[in-house]
Amino acid sequence: MLTPGPWRGELAVQGQKIPFSFEVKTEAGQPVVYLINKGLNGEERLRCPEISAAGDSATIKLHVFDAALVVRADGTGKLKGAWVKYDAQGPYRVPLVASAGSEQLFQGSADKKTYFSGTWQTEFKDATGRTHPAVGIFKQNGSSVTGTFLTTTGDYRYLAGQADGSKIHLSTFDGSHAFLFNGQFHNDTGIGDTIDSITGDYFSGKTGHETWTATLDPTAKLPDADTLTYLKKGEHRLSFKFPSIVPGASISPTDAKYRGKVLVVQVLGSWCPNCMDESNFLAPWYEKNKQRGVEIIGLGYERSPEYDKAAARLRNMKTRFNIGYDLAVGGVSNKDSVAKSMPQLAKFLGFPTTIFIDKKGAVRKIHTGFSGPGTGKYYAEETAAFNQEIDKLLKE
Repeated sequence: MLTPGPWRGELAVQGQKIPFSFEVKTEAGQPVVYLINKGLNGEERLRCPEISAAGDSATIKLHVFDAALVVRADGTGKLKGAWVKYDAQGPYRVPLVASAGSEQLFQGSADKKTYFSGTWQTEFKDATGRTHPAVGIFKQNGSSVTGTFLTTTGDYRYLAGQADGSKIHLSTFDGSHAFLFNGQFHNDTGIGDTIDSITGDYFSGKTGHETWTATLDPTAKLPDADTLTYLKKGEHRLSFKFPSIVPGASISPTDAKYRGKVLVVQVLGSWCPNCMDESNFLAPWYEKNKQRGVEIIGLGYERSPEYDKAAARLRNMKTRFNIGYDLAVGGVSNKDSVAKSMPQLAKFLGFPTTIFIDKKGAVRKIHTGFSGPGTGKYYAEETAAFNQEIDKLLKE
């Protein structure tokens, strides 16, 4: 049923089709699925080795996430089934069809009038009229387009698709989120064939929908990510004690293990792809740098309020990314939970958030979001700034 080779899948949501690519390989005599997302820095391949079969059906667990593709052969060489999220509030099943072959995600043709490459100042608007800023960064090669949107709480990771005349279509699927961006180009000035702006729709999973507008602007930028979350007036330290993912143990920044060391507190969730990107960076970084006198605590805010389920998700994440630093269960996956569990923080905005604490236990910087490898140069800038902060604190 899972024929080795490339496949193209489609998720049916909100009257739209969200295409994605995956590959089936045989490893040690067993099928393994790789979700494939292309971006500015090449491609991402998310390995999904946990596959169980029953009759003509198969369940493919999706990487670190509490989700799966449940499929069966339809007799014509295609797979049909659903994308299922087990940690969602209520039933979450999205119809799926997949065909063998390496077809491109969207149909499109190059058009010299619609050159999408560049940096775009962007605004998203939801159904209530609430807006939030973003920066679009894209590269076009022929009719193919790759890129992403940067936001104040992270990025939309690897986006790929096609330019088709005056339209653009981009998508991504990482197992936890399925995104589709449709856009229409505009020549607002009427001068020549240049593109001045784009208007479009953004679909996320079963119900998420926003509109977006973008203006070509090489100087586009977001608010400073180091100023969005901060300590309340009069506060200088974090005070918490959370249960470790090791049953019976607890973790606090005042523990002897962390005293006199530079400490990084990573506020994350195993359900969060941007947190996955940050953990992918932090795990090997920690192994290379822990001997310098630096420690990391990962505080997981999970979708289940039950410790056993939340800790199990974090242990799975620890294994998958080979995380050597300590992980604890902080609470449930919403901003209010973080605010209540760490009342010293003001205006907590999203996951991940990274808190830098000096050798004396004082909070020195709070950074909102993480620009992952799908953002190109912004990822290099993100990791460089992280290293600069650690170097500064270690020298004190």
